[in-house]
Amino acid sequence: MRTITDTTLGDFTGEPLEWDGPFRLVECSRALSPSGLPEMDYAVNPYGGCEHGCIYCYAPGHTHSELSEWRVVRVKRNVVDRLAKELPYVQGTVGLGTVTDPYQAAERRFRLTRGCLELLASRGMCVHIHTKSDLVLRDLDLLRDMDAVVGMTITTVDDRISKMTEPGAPLPRARLQTLERLVEEGVDAYALVAPVMSTLEGLEGDLMDALRETGVSEVYMDSLNLRLVDTTRLDRMGIRPSPEAESILDSLCRDCGVKGTRCFGDRYRRRSGSSIHWMVRLATLL
Repeated sequence: MRTITDTTLGDFTGEPLEWDGPFRLVECSRALSPSGLPEMDYAVNPYGGCEHGCIYCYAPGHTHSELSEWRVVRVKRNVVDRLAKELPYVQGTVGLGTVTDPYQAAERRFRLTRGCLELLASRGMCVHIHTKSDLVLRDLDLLRDMDAVVGMTITTVDDRISKMTEPGAPLPRARLQTLERLVEEGVDAYALVAPVMSTLEGLEGDLMDALRETGVSEVYMDSLNLRLVDTTRLDRMGIRPSPEAESILDSLCRDCGVKGTRCFGDRYRRRSGSSIHWMVRLATLL
């Protein structure tokens, strides 16, 4: 596999056996952007678009993207080079994969997330990862020694529901096993039940039992927010937000001695100052 830095468009042939889904090679003008999530000062998303195809995803609306094009992965071929130029001028925590999953299957072929993570590790940066993928375990060699947090999204333990609502994502068992391995390896990891939907009703106990078996000590929950979501498929399936399931899950966390938090609570406090200040400075220096 070629190194990610110092490449041209033609170099990104990769190994098709690793992944052969639809993609488009693009260049980014900037790797880092200010993060709107508490605790994360910046965000870097090595990919645009996402092949998971989650029916509750707000990202197409947030990024003003056509839903029909969202599952065509936009590979930001120069993102690691850009990140290397920007990191000397910033400080704080970098969120990796705040809009699209940094460990979606395309990462097996292009390894952009790995390149970003290696760079962040070499600079001693704090990193906060959001993913649904067991591919994150590939990078345990880096995560063990970093100031890193990994949030694993798990919305159900029912494979049928997962296939309907997250058709391109790894199934729940793979995510639970990944969470268990992260905990065993000493990586700061938590479960993110987001969004909480009506499909969880009646299965809250099963999910809590599965999460407890991973050894995770923290579970974060977020309600289904329909503001930027194309609700066509949700409406057809009769899926809606469920404050009831969220309340039950919260109660089960307390009963099990697991810290349950509605997003975005204690974990999501900022570790450092304003990212806006640093991005203004960055723009004047690059």
